[in-house]
Amino acid sequence: MDIAILSRGPQLYSTQSLYRAGKSRGHNMYIIDHTLCNLLIEDGRPQIYYEGHPIRPFDAVIPRIGASVTQQGAAVISQFELMDVFTAVRANALLLSRDKLRCLQQMQRQALPVPKTVALGQQGDLWSAINSLNGLPVIIKLLEGTHGIGVILCESFQQAASTVEAFQRLKERVILQEFIKEAKGADVRALVIAGEVVAVMKRQAQEGEFRSNLHRGASASVEKLTAAEVTVVSRAAKAVGLSVAGVDLLRSERGPLIMEVNASPGLEGIETITGINVAGKIIQLIEKKIKERRRAQAKLR
Repeated sequence: MDIAILSRGPQLYSTQSLYRAGKSRGHNMYIIDHTLCNLLIEDGRPQIYYEGHPIRPFDAVIPRIGASVTQQGAAVISQFELMDVFTAVRANALLLSRDKLRCLQQMQRQALPVPKTVALGQQGDLWSAINSLNGLPVIIKLLEGTHGIGVILCESFQQAASTVEAFQRLKERVILQEFIKEAKGADVRALVIAGEVVAVMKRQAQEGEFRSNLHRGASASVEKLTAAEVTVVSRAAKAVGLSVAGVDLLRSERGPLIMEVNASPGLEGIETITGINVAGKIIQLIEKKIKERRRAQAKLR
């Protein structure tokens, strides 16, 4: 098969891992910078131009879209969908996962457990919002931040008010969340592929830091999920519409809480820690989906 990886970083670990996994299974692999794609919309003939030429008819694409170019990446994915190319991540699922508020609303719609959250309006009553979250401290998050950027722990009302005001002056949308003290700076990342949990690691924030992102110096170890946690993370990925997802959960006194659902989860940490070839499992998913497509098309002939 001809498989393209949509990535701005050809040397990034995740891109290279997917490239090697596809090559090892006999596929022709390509790396396409989605920010350099020109999209042609014409009556019944959608096309993508790359480096001045119409893009080849790929069997599948694997989007690896960075947060800073989410809208542009989603547009490219949509164009591939119009061209009837299988995409490992659908455009609508990418957009939903990147908006923390809409994603949490979708979790609630599916009766999935999430941290108590307040989306504050421009003139919202901050004091009432904090009280509704069981008081201080609270977490303030940018709606579209990644790697722990734009995530701030506020231990005083003055700090919270200053943070909200600063973000609002920058026209940034924020949410407030309860601080799960009992998590002790740890969370769990589960990689879900086609509804199956294939790899799990626990991330522990370093001393003096509450964010457990590996980019922030957190440590990681192999972890196991309970049966209830497996059900929760699988349902979360399905709720967002992702066949490949990194689901982050916090362990609280009232049970697991879905913190985030990631459409482009990094592979380096989880593959290194667990020794599981996650990229290979993503390629296997694509192989299965393309075979199903071809069988369905053959029946229509």
